[in-house]
Amino acid sequence: MFFLLLLLFLAVPLAEILVIVEVAQKTGIFETIALLLIVSVLGAWLVKSEGMGVIRKIQFQLVQGQIPNKELLDGGLILIAGVLMLTPGFITDVVGLLLLFPLTRPIIRRLFFRRIVNQPFSAARSNTKQSNFNFSRSSFFHVENSDIEIVDLRREDDDLRDPPSLEN
Repeated sequence: MFFLLLLLFLAVPLAEILVIVEVAQKTGIFETIALLLIVSVLGAWLVKSEGMGVIRKIQFQLVQGQIPNKELLDGGLILIAGVLMLTPGFITDVVGLLLLFPLTRPIIRRLFFRRIVNQPFSAARSNTKQSNFNFSRSSFFHVENSDIEIVDLRREDDDLRDPPSLEN
């Protein structure tokens, strides 16, 4: 895993530099810089727009008493897209846009998280002594019927406008 990350941190910047140089040779230096800035500003606006939409969906589902699994995953993908969009480069911008668009995000979410969610998680993998601790992460993401009950612990004579004082 370490070598994969090392390769990723070396290969992506090199590929970005190669693409930026190639675009600069075809269009010009100033046009390339302007294009990178425009894509970053547009990406920041899209991230804000999509992020606010996901926040509204999460709030709506919480009010309905549902667990917003899909929306939380979408929020994570939008966060990753924001980081990619603000990183200078055309390759990361394309990947960020794919994560941002509502038409492509469900496809990426399914592909990406199906692999992660179906991986068993165990403490034995983290080199601890508790090797009998083993469960699947899928139980966190696939909640079918939840029995959530909201209990109001206020008394009938409580004044809802003034919080109770801590003085005795």
